[in-house]
Amino acid sequence: MLLTGGLKSLLPHVLRRIIRCNRLTISNTSGMAEGYKQANVVILHKSLADDFEKFCYANDGPLPLLHRSQPGDWKCPSLSSDSDIRTDCLQYRKYEHGACTGSLKSLKEYSEQLKDMVTFYLGCSFSFEKAVQKAGIPIRNVEQKCNVSMYKTSVPCYSVSMFHCNLVVTMRPIPESKLEAAVLATCELKEAHGAPIHIGDPGLLGIQDLSKPDYGDPVHLHPGDIPVFWACGVTGVEAIINCSAPLAFTHSPGCMFITDLKNDNVRSLGGVPQVHCISQDPLHFSIVSAEAAQKIKTLETLIGIDPGERGIVHLQRRGELLGACLALSHAGSVLITTGFPTHCTHEPPEENDGPPGALAIAAMLQALEKQVAIVTDQRAMDLNKKIMEEAVQLGILKKPIPLLSYQRQNADSALMFLCENGNPGRPRFDHLVAIERAGMAADGNYYNARKVNIKHLVDPIDELFLAAQTIPGVTTTGVGDGGNELGMGKVKDAVKKHIKNGDVIACDVEADFTVVAGVSNWGGYAIACALSVLRSCEIHDRYLRRAIGFPRAPSKRLWLPALPSVTKEEKLLKTLVQLGVRSGKTASLEMEVDGLPFYNTHSLMIEKLLQEAQQ
Repeated sequence: MLLTGGLKSLLPHVLRRIIRCNRLTISNTSGMAEGYKQANVVILHKSLADDFEKFCYANDGPLPLLHRSQPGDWKCPSLSSDSDIRTDCLQYRKYEHGACTGSLKSLKEYSEQLKDMVTFYLGCSFSFEKAVQKAGIPIRNVEQKCNVSMYKTSVPCYSVSMFHCNLVVTMRPIPESKLEAAVLATCELKEAHGAPIHIGDPGLLGIQDLSKPDYGDPVHLHPGDIPVFWACGVTGVEAIINCSAPLAFTHSPGCMFITDLKNDNVRSLGGVPQVHCISQDPLHFSIVSAEAAQKIKTLETLIGIDPGERGIVHLQRRGELLGACLALSHAGSVLITTGFPTHCTHEPPEENDGPPGALAIAAMLQALEKQVAIVTDQRAMDLNKKIMEEAVQLGILKKPIPLLSYQRQNADSALMFLCENGNPGRPRFDHLVAIERAGMAADGNYYNARKVNIKHLVDPIDELFLAAQTIPGVTTTGVGDGGNELGMGKVKDAVKKHIKNGDVIACDVEADFTVVAGVSNWGGYAIACALSVLRSCEIHDRYLRRAIGFPRAPSKRLWLPALPSVTKEEKLLKTLVQLGVRSGKTASLEMEVDGLPFYNTHSLMIEKLLQEAQQ
């Protein structure tokens, strides 16, 4: 018997010959024939082959198709010079009507049946191990001399005819400092599954226990390691099981077919990827192209000017807009709140900074097919209903958005509002956004910029943001322009130091992400534009859909009409004026927001944001 030493440097045709002679003592091919492509194998009846090929193309993350054979063709000259698929995998599995009925060292005894069967060779993540190691990243399962861990997930693949299953993934522990390097090393190796489809908490994929893989061996994480998940070709095995074919064969997971092809052909995925943490509980990282990230940072810079000379430059934190929008991009259900009753001697007391920005965010979320609702003060429900109706009439919203109110009745009110039956494991919303929403100060009161206490006009929606801090999987964003808005607690020390009356008015309630803008509406417009940038990013789109299904065609960017425009925002501001909603700084019922004229100030900002987002 041949031992494992030196196998990683042997040429593929030598390894296949050794495997064919059954002279190896190893249980998997990880680490073997470094730099050469390895392949998952699926063999099924020719009558199923066309549909399975379509299934592969519809799910090319887990099932990158290297070669499809003719019926009865045991050789594969496009992948290897002298191979025989009946003998050249370490081990095979036999499936009958969806049940595994045996493990085999050779398929030669089934040669007659194989004459009517087609072999699919599918890319394998073992192929990228050399590239990962060259980037200075340890391969833990190779270090630990075991197979890679493979898990069934709760992520459904794109179904084709009788082929349907959930995605299977491999997990590799990666030091946190090396996450971006791991993505860079693998992102262009499309035939080896490409970039990861998830980084962080396995529960977000429906994986309950990393120590109990469905296939392969458990791999130990070192301190500081993050679980990183790649799409896996064993997805094909699950599809074979679910289709219940009378007879099918696959490789045994981890026992790949080794090809003669080197991993030197790459495919650009539209830029260089970056990795960003978007949540600590559960731990969750996202991926975006450097180009898209830079666009969003430019949007952040554009809205960061200080026309009111309030000193907001001291409140700004670079990268908050990107973090907030990445988290929103992953969210399925979003709750938005706005409303700052600064004019307590007028009716209505609301200012016109906030609602336009909230509706801009809501419109984009609607276009991205996310669930969205708005929560506001009970006394302002009628006003907000009228604004909502007008927004639909003006074409800002596709349809009305649920309008909610929140009242504290007991200690569990916030949890009951945010979660089904108050269960933190079943939140109704993934993300909460506050934009120009009166925020609670350290003394429990609410203040406008002039230090007037307006608590009697404000419902305790802050409690929802405080409760969200205790609910895993719910992230929050605060958008403001003066430091007294909900969510600005993250920068309260700077507010107290640099903003007029800041020692009294500073909001004490934090959000995970704090977007500071010269005018809060600009922050809403920037979020809408940034979400459009992310949805147009091929790298981010692939990560969002877990490399399942088809990329969104650039020509079919159905979300673009949802972007704010000068025309829509002009009409909305006129509606607010007609409803008696005043400018925040001057209480004027003119075409202005925060004392700044709409024309040539707000209109110019909208144009600049759109230009950056769409170029």
